Amino acid sequence: MAGANATISEGLGRYSIGEKLRTLRLRKSLGLVELGQHTGLSAALLSKLERGKLFPTLPTLLRIAMVFGVGLDFFFTDERKRRVVGVVRKQERVRFPERPGVQDVPYYFECLDYRTTERKLSAFLADFQEIGPEKAKAHSHPGVEFLFVIKGSVTVKIGSDDFPLEAEDAIYFDSAVQHSYRRRGSKPCSAVIVTVP
Repeated sequence: MAGANATISEGLGRYSIGEKLRTLRLRKSLGLVELGQHTGLSAALLSKLERGKLFPTLPTLLRIAMVFGVGLDFFFTDERKRRVVGVVRKQERVRFPERPGVQDVPYYFECLDYRTTERKLSAFLADFQEIGPEKAKAHSHPGVEFLFVIKGSVTVKIGSDDFPLEAEDAIYFDSAVQHSYRRRGSKPCSAVIVTVP
């Protein structure tokens, strides 16, 4: 039985659950007592979990996960299999319309970083279509955005200001402000868009 326990401990140990708990707590600048108040768990128990002296039950882990807004899968990613390097081949990319079900699609996009876990940014390849100005739907999202034009001409509207961009131009802006994109002319136009929450 002792051998089985050691195997179980070793199997769980490679997931570094305690380290992940500690990382989440420190990211939020929470003390053990404060985290205990949020989870209903004692600071002593939380300390043992963080130091790997004890493994949490799934209900206990779920209580902690809910405080930090992560799923249980966050804790069960094997660090050795974690994709800190994610290569996406051209032929693997999938093309999506910006909005499904609309007749005039402003642009199609392909995710450039979907193979990477725990991404700190999102990168897309956008292929802009020829549409009327009224079809360029404005949107906003928290964070910042960076756009680099690969080819063609595009106008990025940020708030009430228009920013015409040509091939190899770039723009960085606060994406919490309403913004939209519109291709100018009939020539193909594509850009790389990076968003950071």
